[in-house]
Amino acid sequence: MSSVTPIFVDLVRVETRLYNALNTRLRTELGLSLGQFEFLEIIDRVPGCRVLDLVGEVAITVGAVSKAVDRLVAAGWCERVPHPEDRRSSVLRLTPEGRTRLTAARPLVEAELAALTATVPPDDLARVAATLSGLRATLEANSTGRAG
Repeated sequence: MSSVTPIFVDLVRVETRLYNALNTRLRTELGLSLGQFEFLEIIDRVPGCRVLDLVGEVAITVGAVSKAVDRLVAAGWCERVPHPEDRRSSVLRLTPEGRTRLTAARPLVEAELAALTATVPPDDLARVAATLSGLRATLEANSTGRAG
């Protein structure tokens, strides 16, 4: 086993445990999954957000994103509106209920992540954040790991 493999395994296990803990808290307190929160966050942040913008951000297939958006629409948390310049495409917008859910979820997510990482010294956490950000930027710049 190479020296990078244990790092990868730890990274995946940490991500899974953080994701599961955060997902459980969001579902329990707000009836919202972490995946739904992430999509609402992206829709809110990206002007004129389309399904392909979500695909680019989360690196999953168009079909999976489209189904997830369908569920957000069915829940009344976002809507598809015709793209002003491309009638074949839709723009995603948060509904008032979606904005309310997102507004309620943001501080909960921050508080839970702060609690889950409280034992990590701030300087160490900052180094990990910088390292992961750089690795992510490199992978995204090379289109590495995009869903097929």
